[in-house]
Amino acid sequence: MSISDCCIRGFTWDGTPTGQVGKLANNDAYITGSNPDKAVLLVHDLFGWTFPNNRLLADHYAKEADATVYVPDFFGGDVVPSDDIIGGHWDKIDLKGFLEKHARAVREPEIFACARALRAKHARVGAVGYCYGGWACFRLASAEHQPPLVDCISTGHPSLLEKADIDGVGRVPVQVLAAEFDQAYTEELKLHTFQALQKLGVAFDYQHFPGVEHGCLVRGDEKKDGERAAMVRGKNAAVAWFKQYLDAE
Repeated sequence: MSISDCCIRGFTWDGTPTGQVGKLANNDAYITGSNPDKAVLLVHDLFGWTFPNNRLLADHYAKEADATVYVPDFFGGDVVPSDDIIGGHWDKIDLKGFLEKHARAVREPEIFACARALRAKHARVGAVGYCYGGWACFRLASAEHQPPLVDCISTGHPSLLEKADIDGVGRVPVQVLAAEFDQAYTEELKLHTFQALQKLGVAFDYQHFPGVEHGCLVRGDEKKDGERAAMVRGKNAAVAWFKQYLDAE
């Protein structure tokens, strides 16, 4: 059986998102699913909260993990043209200026506020973040939050991640989905993740995605060898993680 037959069939990647736009805390948010007990906060990547792939991923999480999934806008209405990102036209994007405007210190309070809002209305809360959202998930899992803001996190090819973020994780299960080629999530950070989380005694799932590069798990570019299959595998891994740790105890 081919990868296409066993993995990609049934994966809605060219469809239309089925959720609705609402509010979470003070942020506009895409919301999908209707489970009152389990929620997932998806912290988007550079593509932003309106990017169809992010919303379709949220739809899959909602359906397959039986959760209500929220994708808030953490860029204050700013949108980077997806065609420029996918095409690698970085000369058309003021990436430095964009990241300064939406720096960690700027957006972290909003991300925490959204998690607190979910914790107030749902019994179990998970978080997932790709690229830009990766550092945020580690911060959501920090030991500084007592009681914890989330019950588990899943991160894919995280960006802007610091060793202190990893060292600061509390008793929150951590899943990392790591592309082989990644200038943001370096070999040094990958090794530190292993060493630090083992010392902390945290439940930890690390999955290596050979032959693919940073951004693959959201981009899912069928023109890049192995990327679509990696994206589907990443989705399945996150769904399994949420099923394990968001089911009522």
